[in-house]
Order: sequence, then C-alpha cells, then structure tokens
Amino acid sequence: MASQILPLELIDRCIGSRIWVVMKNDHEFTGTLLGFDDFVNMVLEDVTEYETTAAGRKKTQLAQTLLNGNNICILIPGSAGPED
Repeated sequence: MASQILPLELIDRCIGSRIWVVMKNDHEFTGTLLGFDDFVNMVLEDVTEYETTAAGRKKTQLAQTLLNGNNICILIPGSAGPED
C-alpha cells in the first residue's frame, strides 16, 4: 500500500529550504522558508519579490516577509523562482 503524506507535513519538510510561492495576485516570492502556521501563513527570509506590471516584471529584494495564507495559490519547493 502506498504511503500518504498530508499537505502540512510536506510544507513542514520544506522548512529551511528554498521555496517559490505564487500568490493569487500578480506577485511571486522566492526565499528560505522559516516557518508557517495552520493557516499556511508563511515567514520567508532572503526573499526576492517578483511583481508583474504592464511595464514588465519588477524585482525587489527583502530580508524577511510574512505571507498571508489566504492569498497563496501555489507552493513550489526547491525552486529558485520564475528565473529558474
């Protein structure tokens, strides 16, 4: 029988590694996952924020950020982001 892994357990295994987070709006974040809670609110460090605008893609470096789990659309563990 195949073993099952729950979504929060998978996210827990990603703590300390790089993760790419795609938000519901035009923002994407890459960084090292420091932690999360039951609502999948996430704390990332060494963050790069990508914002898609009409003029093109804007890139911003941040030391740390807190992401609201309500706005997270996709999590891609081990990825360096859209430039990967």
